[in-house]
Amino acid sequence: MSDRVSRHRLRVSADLARFLEEEALPGTGVDAATFWAGFDAAAHELAPRNRALLARRDALQGRVDAWHQEHRADFDPGAYRAFLEEIGYLAPPPADFTIETANLDPEVALQAGPQLVVPVMNARYALNAANARWGSLYDALYGTDVIPETDGATKGDAYNPVRGAKVIAFARDFLDSAVPLAGASHQAVAAYAVQDGGLVATLDGGGRTALVDPGQFKGFIGAAAAPS
Repeated sequence: MSDRVSRHRLRVSADLARFLEEEALPGTGVDAATFWAGFDAAAHELAPRNRALLARRDALQGRVDAWHQEHRADFDPGAYRAFLEEIGYLAPPPADFTIETANLDPEVALQAGPQLVVPVMNARYALNAANARWGSLYDALYGTDVIPETDGATKGDAYNPVRGAKVIAFARDFLDSAVPLAGASHQAVAAYAVQDGGLVATLDGGGRTALVDPGQFKGFIGAAAAPS
């Protein structure tokens, strides 16, 4: 173990003290004396609270272990939950509430999709990251529990047209709210096409329309006359 040195009321590794004072802190605007004073105060304020929390955790774990030993042969999920709430391990569900968080980056607050960090100097990694943001809404809906498996809409091992119809209806309702068409619903679209850089929707009755906000159209795959 490395030698230790005194910093306020703390005994810290000499190597750590040297690293902080000679390499980490210079240039940050925080001098060593200010850092150690703040760290010392935080450590002595939080250490007793941490010990108390650990003791509370041990006490709760002991009661949970004892409950399981006592109810090996008659486990009841409802009784178990009531016990956990009684000892304070679980809190009752709170009432509905709303929350607003300020100062979030647009990538977190506005842009949906996997938040991937990749080295841009590796083209394959960057391409994989870009592709990860594109996927089929239909596939996502069909394979998850967003669409319930009631009224014959089970997933099964093969394609279920009943479930497929519910997926399509759900997806088109979503499109109506996210990328609405001018004067029409996506439910009534027979085909899409790309013309002059914009999305054109042909309706079941033969009419044609476009997006309320043409700027929402960002790209497509497949042929312009029948994008997939």
